[in-house]
Amino acid sequence: MMGHVIDSDSDTPPTQGFADPDSDRNLWERVKAGNNAALAQLYDRHAAQMLGLAKLILQDRSLAEDLVHDVFIEAWQRAASYQPQRSSVRTWLLMRVRSRAIDRMRTFATARNYAQAHTNTEEEVSGIGVDPSAVRDRFQVCRALMKLPETQRIVVALGYFEGLTCQEIASRCDIPIGTVKSRLAAALNKLRAELNPSEPID
Repeated sequence: MMGHVIDSDSDTPPTQGFADPDSDRNLWERVKAGNNAALAQLYDRHAAQMLGLAKLILQDRSLAEDLVHDVFIEAWQRAASYQPQRSSVRTWLLMRVRSRAIDRMRTFATARNYAQAHTNTEEEVSGIGVDPSAVRDRFQVCRALMKLPETQRIVVALGYFEGLTCQEIASRCDIPIGTVKSRLAAALNKLRAELNPSEPID
């Protein structure tokens, strides 16, 4: 599988030799047959333009890179779903980026609003009959949560606040379940380090 790195800062992909839809379709047929090298060639051809579109919608390069990577994972796993009579490979990839970016923006907004709504200061929630130690604990957890990268904060919010399973989070965010699990594990390690700095991390 291709590496999760887009080296160029340019949002405009190279064009020489890369505009042939027939060549893209041939590569796609090889991807369907399980050819990693063909997927890497498609990545080299189209990732920069996909990144530009993702950045335009998400306004964050790191989130955009994550999304482009996820779209190529989807392309690898669901190559058979592509219908060449409906669009070119390039169009299919760009449409997946656009759709996923819009979905992700909605999910980010939901998780962000939830986290912010639960990040009251101790002064704001004092005097309402809540155990002060519980208030401090909740405040510390929410403050630690807001320090997480947004992609990690989302899976925590969906898993622990909305009670979704990893499979349900993967479906909601339209990302592989393995990605959900790795982000969740990284988030929990960071939360443990933030809340219990003296506790060794496994």
